[in-house]
Amino acid sequence: PTSFSNVIFLLSLLPSTGLMGFIDREGRCRILSDWISAIQGNDITVKSYKVESRITSRFAHTTVKSSVVNSGHNAQSIGFNVEIPKRAFINNFTMNVNGITFTGSVKEKSVARNLYAQARARGKAAGIVRYSMETFRTEVHVPPGSKVEFELHYQEMMQRKLGVYQHTVHLQPGRLVPLLQVDVYIFEPKGIKFVTASNTLGEQFSDLTKITHTKEKAHIVFKPTLQQQCKCENCTESAVDGVFTVKYDVERESNAGELQVSEGHFVQFFAPSDLSPLSKNIVFVIDVSGSMWGLKMKQTVEAMQAILDDLSMDDYFSIIDFNHNVRCWNEDLVQASSIQVNEAKKYIQSIKPNGGTNINEALLRAVQMLLRASNQGLIDPRSVSMIILVSDGDPTVGEIKLSTIQKNVKRVMREEFSLYSLGIGFDVDFDFLERIAMDNRGIAQRIYANHDAADQLKTFYSQVSSPLLRTIAIHFPENAVNNVTQNRFDKFFHGSELIVAGKLQPSDLTTLQSLTTASAVSPMSPLSPFRFSNSMWAYITVNQLLAERSLAPTANKKRRITQRIMALAVEHQFVTPFTAMLVEGHDQGGAERLIADSPRDSKHEYSFMFCLCYLPHPFDFNVVDNDPHFIIHFPKSNMDICFNIDSKPGHILNLISDPGTGVTINGQLVGSKKMKNNKIDTYFGTISIYSKTHGVQVIVGTNRIDLMEGRNNHSFSWGATAELVVTIVKEEHVTVTIDGKISVMVLLHRVWKKHPVQVDFLGVYMSSDNKYSTRVHGLIGQFAQEPELKVYGVHEGADPKKKEATMVVKGNKVAVTRGWQKDYRRDKKRGSDVYCWFIHNNGKGFIDGSYTSYILPQLDSFLTAI
Repeated sequence: PTSFSNVIFLLSLLPSTGLMGFIDREGRCRILSDWISAIQGNDITVKSYKVESRITSRFAHTTVKSSVVNSGHNAQSIGFNVEIPKRAFINNFTMNVNGITFTGSVKEKSVARNLYAQARARGKAAGIVRYSMETFRTEVHVPPGSKVEFELHYQEMMQRKLGVYQHTVHLQPGRLVPLLQVDVYIFEPKGIKFVTASNTLGEQFSDLTKITHTKEKAHIVFKPTLQQQCKCENCTESAVDGVFTVKYDVERESNAGELQVSEGHFVQFFAPSDLSPLSKNIVFVIDVSGSMWGLKMKQTVEAMQAILDDLSMDDYFSIIDFNHNVRCWNEDLVQASSIQVNEAKKYIQSIKPNGGTNINEALLRAVQMLLRASNQGLIDPRSVSMIILVSDGDPTVGEIKLSTIQKNVKRVMREEFSLYSLGIGFDVDFDFLERIAMDNRGIAQRIYANHDAADQLKTFYSQVSSPLLRTIAIHFPENAVNNVTQNRFDKFFHGSELIVAGKLQPSDLTTLQSLTTASAVSPMSPLSPFRFSNSMWAYITVNQLLAERSLAPTANKKRRITQRIMALAVEHQFVTPFTAMLVEGHDQGGAERLIADSPRDSKHEYSFMFCLCYLPHPFDFNVVDNDPHFIIHFPKSNMDICFNIDSKPGHILNLISDPGTGVTINGQLVGSKKMKNNKIDTYFGTISIYSKTHGVQVIVGTNRIDLMEGRNNHSFSWGATAELVVTIVKEEHVTVTIDGKISVMVLLHRVWKKHPVQVDFLGVYMSSDNKYSTRVHGLIGQFAQEPELKVYGVHEGADPKKKEATMVVKGNKVAVTRGWQKDYRRDKKRGSDVYCWFIHNNGKGFIDGSYTSYILPQLDSFLTAI
C-alpha cells in the first residue's frame, strides 16, 4: 500500500472475524493489532472503547468499557478518563489487569477510608473513588505486555427541557480504536414521540449514526471505522473528541401525567401541554463590573437583545446593571411594548464594564422593584414574578460575605417571587449562585465564557420564559404512601416536567391513584399506574436531600439529612459527597504483587492510581521548592541532584526557555519577613507559564491565578476549583498542561498569617517526561537531555550523617554532599524525603554559566543566551 488510507481500504475488504494482517514495505507480515499500535505513535494501544446506555422511563444506566494494552518494552501508565453528566452518580467500577480484578463497593466515606487504610497496611491493592461533578480519572502503571480492562457504570435521571430529554455521551478515547461503538437503548412504556441523534465531532461523523425506532423502543448506534476516525486522509490522529447527543420525547395522554409503580415504590411524571402561558414580571440584574469586559459583555448584550425581543405585550420588566454602583434603567416595571423594548436595547448597548461588584445592593433593589409593583397593584395575581441575575464574579463592594447576602435576599423576597442565577465563566462562585437561587424558588446555571455564551444565555431564558402553571400540588390518597419526595412546586414551565416519587404503604403495594391541582387549571384526572425501576426513587430522593442539605439552617438538621443520604446511597450504591467507593484488588493466583498509590482528593475529580509489579523511581519529577531548592531527577543514572540559588527577593529566574515549543517558565522570588543567620530566605511567590505558540500565559501567585489569552482574561482564587488547560485543586495546586506534552504543577504552601518569619510561597514540579525541543534551556530546561554523571571518592564528611564526594559533570569536577531534600507533592505539611547529591555555590559547575545569567527583567521574558 502506498498510503495509510489505502491500508485501511484493503483491511476493510478482509473478513470481520479471525486474524487480520498485511505485508509491509519491508516484506514483514504484520497482524492488525501490531499495525494499529505502530500508527498510534506509541506503545499504548486502545483495543476497544464501548459506551452502552439503557434508558427506561427517563432513567439512564450507562456503562463505559475500554480495553487497553501496553505493547511496548517498558512499563507505562495507562489512564482511563471519562466525563460524566453533572447530575449522574457512579454506582460501579471494575478493572482487570492481567487477570487481577479490582471491584468497587460503596461505603460511608469514613468507613471507606478506614478499610482503604487497612488494605494498604496489609500490602493489598486498593483505591478510593470519591464524589465528583464531571470527571472520572484513574491510572494504572503496568509492565510491558499487560492488558487492562476498565468498566465504569453511572446512573442519571433525564431532565425534560424545552420539550425534549437529552442524553449526552462524551467521546474522548484519545487514540484510534479498532472497535469504537456507542449504543443507546430507549424503552418508554407510554410510547416514544420522536428520537434524534447528533454530535460535535465534525461533519465527517454526521451520517454515521443509525436509529431504529418502534412505538416503545429505540436503538441508536454510532460505530465509526478506523478510517472514519482519522483526522485526515493520511494521518494517524483520532478526530473522535466531542459529545454524542440523543434527544427524544414521549407520548402523553390528555391528563398530562404518568404514574409508575414497582416493588413498593412509585414515581409520577407531570408535563401538561396545550396551556396558555402566564404573563411575566421580570427584573434583569446584570453585572457590569470590570471583569465582564470583552467577550463576556459582548455575549451578554447579544443575548439580551434576543431576550427582550421575546417579551410579550402582557409582560412587565426592567433592567438593573451594577458594578460598585447600582443603576436602574427604569425605577419601576414597565410594559414590554415595542417602544420600551427598543429603549431598553439601546441602554444595554451603551453599557461599558468597569469597577467592582455590589451583588447585595443590586439584588435588594430588584426585590424592592417587584414589591413596589405588587403593592401598587400593577402585578396581575395570576402572573409570575422573577429576578434573573447574570454575574461573573464574587462580591467585592458593599456586603461581601456570601452567607449574609443570601440571608438579606431571603428576608425580603416574597413567596411568589423567584430568583434565577446565571454564572458566567470559571472564576464565578457558582456554589453561592446556586444556593441563593435554590433558597428563593429558582435554579442556577453556569454559562461557559466562549463563542456561544450568548446562545447559552438565550437557551436558559427559553426554559423559564413560558410559565404555564403556579402553585402545583400532586396529591395521593391518605395513608397510601410515605417517603414522598417534593410534591408541591412553585411553577411549571413549558417543555419541562415535574417528578414525584415515594414508597407505597404495605397495604397498597399494587394500586395507586393521584390527583394534581394547580392555579389556572382544574384538577387533573386520576392516573393509573404502570411499572418502573425503583432505583429511580432513590436517585430522585438523594438529589433532593442534597439540595435540602445545602439550604439547611442548622448543623443539627444538616446532620440528619446527611445520615439519610448516606443510608440511601450505600443501599443503592451511589457515590455521593458523603460516600465513597472502595476499590480492592483480588489476586486470582498470580504471583505479582499490587501496590496502590495514595489518591488525590479533588472536589471535581474522582481519582486514584494503581501500580502493578513494576515501580518506577520513587521520585520522577524536577522540583523547585522551599528556599528555593532545585531537585533534578536523572532517570538514566538513577540519581537526584540538588542545588540552591541564593538570589534576592524580586528577582525573576528562568526555569524553562524553549524556542522550539514556544514555552517559557519563569519564577519571581519573595523574601521571608525577617533575616535568619544574617540572611533572608527566598521562595517563589509567583510562577509564570507562557506559551508563545498559543498566546496563553498563566500567572500563579499565592493569592490568585490569572489566565490570559489575548484580550480574554480570567482570574481565579485559590478557593476555586476549575479545569480547562489549567486545573485548579482548591487550596492545593494548579496544573498547567500544554498540548498534552508539557505539564507543570504549582503547589501552594500556606503559612500562619501571623508567622513572624515565613511567608506563603509556591513549589514547582515538572515531569521528567515533558517533551521539550532540543533547543530548551533554563535552570531546569538545560537538563532535559541528561548529561553524563559520575560520582567517585565517597567519604565521611564534617557532618557524620552526610557523605561527601566528587562529581564529574559537563567536564567539571564538583564537590557534592549527600543529603535529604523534601518533595511536598503528597504531604504538603511534612513532605517526603528525597536523597540527593547537593551541589554548593549556586550550582556552579553544574549549571551552564553563572546563576546571574538566568535573572530576567519580566515574568514573560525569554532567556536569550548564557
